[in-house]
Amino acid sequence: MPDASIAMPVATAEDLDLLRRLRAGEEAAFASLVDRHAASMLRLAMNYVSSRAVAEEVVQETWLAVLEGLGKFEGRSSLKTWIFRILMNRAMSRGQREHRSVPFSSLFDPSSEEAEPAVDPDRFRAAGDRSAGHWASPPYRWEGVPEDRLESKETLAQIQMAIDALRPAQREVITLRDVAGWPSAEVCNVLGISETNQRVLLHRARTKVRRALETYLDERA
Repeated sequence: MPDASIAMPVATAEDLDLLRRLRAGEEAAFASLVDRHAASMLRLAMNYVSSRAVAEEVVQETWLAVLEGLGKFEGRSSLKTWIFRILMNRAMSRGQREHRSVPFSSLFDPSSEEAEPAVDPDRFRAAGDRSAGHWASPPYRWEGVPEDRLESKETLAQIQMAIDALRPAQREVITLRDVAGWPSAEVCNVLGISETNQRVLLHRARTKVRRALETYLDERA
C-alpha cells in the first residue's frame, strides 16, 4: 500500500467540471480526455500484452468502462488516476490470460526485487589496487554529446529498447515517471506501491537505461 504520508491526488475542480460535462454527454469533453491520456494509456498497456493491436483493444475497453462507470465515480481520486486504474486492471487481466504477466498483487512486491548495486562493481578499481574504490570506468560525460544526437530517432529507439528490457515493476515506474511525466504520488496511487519502493524502482530503472545508453554512445563514438 502507498505510504500514509503521501498526499493522494483527489478530484480537482477541473475534474469535477469535466465529469459534469461527460455525464451530460458532451462529445467534446470526452474527445479532450482521450487526446490527453490515450498515448500514455497505450504505452502502459503494451507493457502487459502481446502486441500493439491487443494494447489498443485494452485501451478501447478501458474507455468503454470509463463511460459506463461515470455515474459511480466519487472523486476520491483524480479522474486520471481512476482511468489508469481501470486500464491497469484490464491490461493485467489480459496479460495473465496470455500468460505474459504475474498477478498484480505480486508484481510490485518489494521482496520480489532482487538486491542490485546502483552501479556495476566492475566500474570501480578492485581491492589491492592503489586506487581501490575509485572509478575504473567513470560515468559518461553527457555534456560532450550533441543535443541532436541524444534526440535522434536511433537514440530514442535505444532508450525505448532499454526500457522494454527492464523488469516489469521497474518498467512501469519509469514509463509513468519519465515517459508520461507523472508525479510520484500519482504513480504510487495507481500502482499501489509505497513512495520508498517507487524511488528504489525508479533509481534502478534509470541506472539500467543510462548504462544501456552509455554503451550505445560509446560504440558509436
